[in-house]
Formats: sequence, C-alpha cells, structure tokens
Amino acid sequence: MMEQLIHYVWKHKLFPLKGLQTTDGQAIEVIDPGLPNRNAGPDFFNAKVKIGGTLWVGNVEIHLRSSDWYLHHHDRDPHYDNVILHVAESIDLAVKTSRGDYPPQMRLAIPETVREHYQELLSTDDYPACYRIIPNLSKLMIHAWMNALQAERLEQKAHAITERLQSCNGSWELAYFVTLARNYGFSINGDAFETWAKVLPLHDVGHHRDDLMQVEAFFLGQAGLLELDTIPKRYQQEALNDSYYQRLKTEYQYLSHKFQLHPMDANQWRFLRLRPQNFPHIRISQLANLYYEQRSGLSCLLECETIKQARELLSTQVTAYWETHYMFGIESKRSEKRLTKASLDLQIINTVIPILFAYGKHKSNEKLCERAFDFLEALKAEHNHIVQMWEKVGLSVETAGDSQALIQLKKEYCDPKDCLRCRIGYEYLKAQSVSTPTMGEMEKGDISNNRN
Repeated sequence: MMEQLIHYVWKHKLFPLKGLQTTDGQAIEVIDPGLPNRNAGPDFFNAKVKIGGTLWVGNVEIHLRSSDWYLHHHDRDPHYDNVILHVAESIDLAVKTSRGDYPPQMRLAIPETVREHYQELLSTDDYPACYRIIPNLSKLMIHAWMNALQAERLEQKAHAITERLQSCNGSWELAYFVTLARNYGFSINGDAFETWAKVLPLHDVGHHRDDLMQVEAFFLGQAGLLELDTIPKRYQQEALNDSYYQRLKTEYQYLSHKFQLHPMDANQWRFLRLRPQNFPHIRISQLANLYYEQRSGLSCLLECETIKQARELLSTQVTAYWETHYMFGIESKRSEKRLTKASLDLQIINTVIPILFAYGKHKSNEKLCERAFDFLEALKAEHNHIVQMWEKVGLSVETAGDSQALIQLKKEYCDPKDCLRCRIGYEYLKAQSVSTPTMGEMEKGDISNNRN
C-alpha cells in the first residue's frame, strides 16, 4: 500500500521540486513524471527528467525500497532496460539491468502531510476533479459534448488506420489485418500483435492457405513462439516430446528457408496479468483459423450491414491442438476457446467500426461512415473501469457510442489535465463558488444521478 502512495506522490509531483539529486549527487529536475502504466513493465512511460543538465525521455520505475528491483526480477527483464530513473523511498542497493547498466536512483521522501491524508488522496485520485458538478449539468450540454467526443475518438482511430495504411504501402487489406491483429492483443499485447502482423508475409502465407497446419506454423513461427526458450523451463521437456510442436517447428524451418523469413522478438509478448485464454498462442490460433476460413479479408467486412453479420464473420475458435492447450507442453481441459460475445463486440468497436469509417472517408462513401455510427449506437456500452467511474459520478452510459465518448474524455482530457479544452472543465471553473459534496457523501448515495 505504501508503494501506491509513492506512485501517487510521483504522479502528481507532490514533493519539493528543487534540490533533488541522484544518489551520486547529480541534480535532478522532473519536467514530466510520465503516464502511469497499469500493465506489465515500468510504472511510468514517457517521463521527462533532466539529470545533471541532460534531458532524458523514457520510463521510470518506483519501489518502496530500491532492493525491490531484484525482488521483482527486473534485473532479468529486458522491459526494464530503458528505465531512465529508479525512484524509491529507501535506497538500500544499487540496481542493475539485464544489459548490465546501472540506472540512476533518487530517494523520494513522502511529505508528512501527504502521508497523513493517504486514504483520502488515493480515493479522490480515482475521480476527475469536476465530479462534484456533473449531476447538476444540463442534459443538452452533456449530450452535445458526448456526441463531439464520440466523433473525435472515431476520427482519432481513423487517423491511426491511415498512418498504418502508409506503413503497409497503401494496402487496405494489410492495414485491415494489422488493425484486426492489434486489437486481438486487447491493449496488453496490442503493440506486440501489430509488430507481428507487420512481419507476417500474408502474400507468402496465401500460397499455403489450404493447409491449416502450415498457416499456423507461419503465424506462430513469425511470432517467435516456436523457439524453445519462450516456453517456461518446467514445460520444455514436455514440449520437446509434443508431436504437434515438433511438426510446427519443422514446417516453419522449411517455410523460413523457402521465404527467407525473420521472426519478431518474442520478448515483446507479455503474459503477466493475462488470463490463459488471452495468451498470444490462443489469439494467434484463432486468427489462423479466421484466415484459413477466408473470413479475415476487407471485402468480407464491407459486406456486413448489421452487427449480427459482423459477429458471424469474426466468430472464430482455436485449431484442434489448442482445444487442450494454452501453451506448448501444458495440457488443459478441452475447450473450443471461442471468442466470447463481449470480445466480438470489442472487435467490432475497435476494428470494424474504425475501418468502416476510415475506408468510407477514403472512398468518399457516406454510407460506410453512417454505418460506423449506426453500429456504435446499436451496441451496448463497454464495461470497464473507466465507464464504471463515469457512471458512479452521475453520467448515463447506455451505448458503445457513450462508452467510447467517455473513454475519450478520460484519456484525452482528464489524464493529461487538459481541463481548459473540456466543456465540463469550463462548467467546473464557472461553478467554483458552488457548495460541493465530498467523495464520501457521493459513495453513500447522497448525490442523485443525472440520467441523460
């Protein structure tokens, strides 16, 4: 719990900004603490810290004691090799990366006033500062702002697809597949899946499309997941005795030589905090099945005029081997491991709708753009911590359009503290003199929800 407090202090820069030094006496200036990371890897991304007069941009790791670096095995994890500063309340050891480097360290003393109000600080940090006035805002104002946020988020996703299209040499088919693959990573492995899709030579795979085992060998081999050292040591012997694993390896060696393939770095895959059904092996097998059945092409997607048709198109399961495995050498209870309805709907929200919108804009096809917005209104709202937070402070969230708008609000306005561009922030600044309830009162239900 105390480590959470150190994270809070660092995130909000609640410490003296002058006189900061590394353990070896270099002056430190914290320009930007970075963005909090909820998944595996360093605690803060893209921090900007000036050390000894040199500006560093990178990741920051935070612990209660510096020796926790070794307790958490960061000295063996390549994900921590680019840490530019290690922060701890107590510095009891020098820390070392897997490359043998020694990141600079800084002792962060928690101000006593912050320590005293620890629980209050942690609870209010989960809510935007404007939460108090939300129940009093007009329905018209909220409706207009939500519509603007929804359109802004869709434009942002379309822009990302356009950039992806350029990296795919103008191929919409490939840009669609890369987008689909990225969203199979469900945020934690999104970057890894995009990297994988870009090193997957779909043109070459197409020559072997009638053989599902060869397709899977292509897919898993290019992911680097056929290498023995990607399997936990306690299961490696079982994998070596696994006939399907050996067949895939042999087949990939042949294909690799034939097409001069180069797999991605398997260290990019993350397994921490993943449920087994979300392991890369499972998701890649599902994609292999989808590709083999010729349901991963853009033309098929453009023919979908309803949510039901889109779900049916993207509905897939693992190949036979993975019905009894989550990883090579590890048997599991038999299961088809299909994409759930919730997962399919996330694919529609994050892949189908943005592709329809981006392709529609590219072709000046208003019907495709309208279909994208129709799909957003037809799908139910997503259920995640961001949506739940907004519901708790009084906003109505019914459709996927609503949830996408509120995700945009949280990520693009609340997190970077860009309140001056936010319409709710403007209303909050006008209402400074209004008497406001405490978070404790809200949690007890003393504020009535404004259902729009």
